[in-house]
Amino acid sequence: MQIRKMKVDDLDEVTYLEQLLFSSPWSKEDFIYEINTNPFGHYVVIENEKQIVGYLGMWLMGDQSQITTIGVNQEMQGQGYGSQLMQYAIDLTCQRKYHNINLEVRVSNMGAIHLYEKYGFKNVALRKNYYEDTHEDAYLMIKEMEV
Repeated sequence: MQIRKMKVDDLDEVTYLEQLLFSSPWSKEDFIYEINTNPFGHYVVIENEKQIVGYLGMWLMGDQSQITTIGVNQEMQGQGYGSQLMQYAIDLTCQRKYHNINLEVRVSNMGAIHLYEKYGFKNVALRKNYYEDTHEDAYLMIKEMEV
């Protein structure tokens, strides 16, 4: 298992996973912008035997970080890849001495919510009609860091 920086060459695999995992997936162009242009963007993939099995996107800004996307191949879920990506995000936030890390999650995504709670994230707000595709609500979850 290896976590490494996401490259443009990875995006066919990443966007394929994105389309399988999410009802409103990011496009290849979205990822290209994030990894090549966005000064706050930090994107990684996790591999098993050179095969991309998951990915994580973050914005690192000010005194906080935000998880913008995280996904693991459905066939590989439950094997610790999501946990490794979450720990990576937390470690990076700590290294930068940021005060917190936050994310939004669909209220129906109980698997993700449980993973985030396992890592100390707290539900602090409800964002009504957050997702454009279904108008589903999102929870804003935050983990306060010890700096």
